[in-house]
Amino acid sequence: MTVQDPRYVSRLTRDTLAMVMAGGRGARLMQLTSSRAKPAVPFGGKFRIVDFTLSNCVNSGVRRIGVLTQYKSGALIRHLQQGWGFMRGQFGEFIELLPAEQRTEIGSWYAGTADAVYQNLDFIRAHQPAQVLILAGDHIYKMDYGPMLAHHAERGAQVTIGCLEVPLAQASEFGVMEVGADSRVLDFAEKPSAPAAVPGKPGVALASMGIYVFDARFLLDWLTADAHLSESSHDFGKDVIPAAIRAAKVYAYPFRDLYQPSQQGYWRDVGTVDAYWSANLELTEMLPELDLYDERWPIWTHQAQVPPAKFIFDKRGERGQAISSMVSGGCIVAGASVRRSVLFVNSRIEPGTVIEDSLLLPRATVGRKCRIKRAIIDEGCVIPDGSVIGEDRERDARLFHVSRGGVTLVTAEMLRS
Repeated sequence: MTVQDPRYVSRLTRDTLAMVMAGGRGARLMQLTSSRAKPAVPFGGKFRIVDFTLSNCVNSGVRRIGVLTQYKSGALIRHLQQGWGFMRGQFGEFIELLPAEQRTEIGSWYAGTADAVYQNLDFIRAHQPAQVLILAGDHIYKMDYGPMLAHHAERGAQVTIGCLEVPLAQASEFGVMEVGADSRVLDFAEKPSAPAAVPGKPGVALASMGIYVFDARFLLDWLTADAHLSESSHDFGKDVIPAAIRAAKVYAYPFRDLYQPSQQGYWRDVGTVDAYWSANLELTEMLPELDLYDERWPIWTHQAQVPPAKFIFDKRGERGQAISSMVSGGCIVAGASVRRSVLFVNSRIEPGTVIEDSLLLPRATVGRKCRIKRAIIDEGCVIPDGSVIGEDRERDARLFHVSRGGVTLVTAEMLRS
């Protein structure tokens, strides 16, 4: 197989196995992850966070996928079974669930990201891939993995790390790389207190996206060696990648926009309540950075069998309307006003209510004559008539969770207490 082969990238993707890390708790999302793993948190009106990584795989032609689960995986497993059963086994396509089930003789849960893959080495061996693509299942982005795999093969790399430029002030939240002129990684530090800037760009650092391409044989050997190191935390960013840089060919791959390669692509961590709220509300803009209407790169998900959204009543003070908002199927806006908000599937709002700058997650119901601003109303909540949320921060903090940025998170459990 050569670069000149017209099927070069498609052959690479066909020979690649993706391992999606979807077991994270996502504790910084507070009560949004009290009953579900972060990848299962709803996003964008009708999706779950994990749908973006899985859609990238399918759209890229990487259709052999293992999903590693651990923390409160019930909602995630149910979603994958309902929404991702369209893969065709007779064509060698699959999404296989790989729950933490104490597969090794040590008998422990996944101790780190590298250990999670190590405990599934038999799964990798069974499918004999040429490359293994390690992915996080809790980020929002659109990326074609084919060019990254080609970049890996053309350089004869043993490891390739997906990377993006981030403000230096935020770089301590990431793994930070230093690279040479040929994109070879010279140094890697996981969440450094004093991150290094990109040469010539003093306010910018080069951060890891948590996306790795490994030669399969190299991965198997290195994970086996790491598993027997008592001093290792068995994590890719903390242990495996820094060690590989010292002894192997490790390259960086810059993340680019699908259609404008001169620009960095859209990528969001949505790891905090504020980041999650903000990324969802960005979708209500006229031309958001994340285009969910892109037919060339669809985001696949479970298609709930629900009727179209409905807006009813047209009288003063009780006019069903939504302005600069996203309203999903099954929603009913009955004599209420919605502005710059996202209503997820089967949300309902009663007459006289005003919703602004808020998210109503699936099956949330808001009663009559309520005022809700800068809030996240979690799945299945029933907000009583006359409620006011988002106007009195001290009161909200006593009843609910208020983020550092002033976003009020309301869950069904909070309403019951």
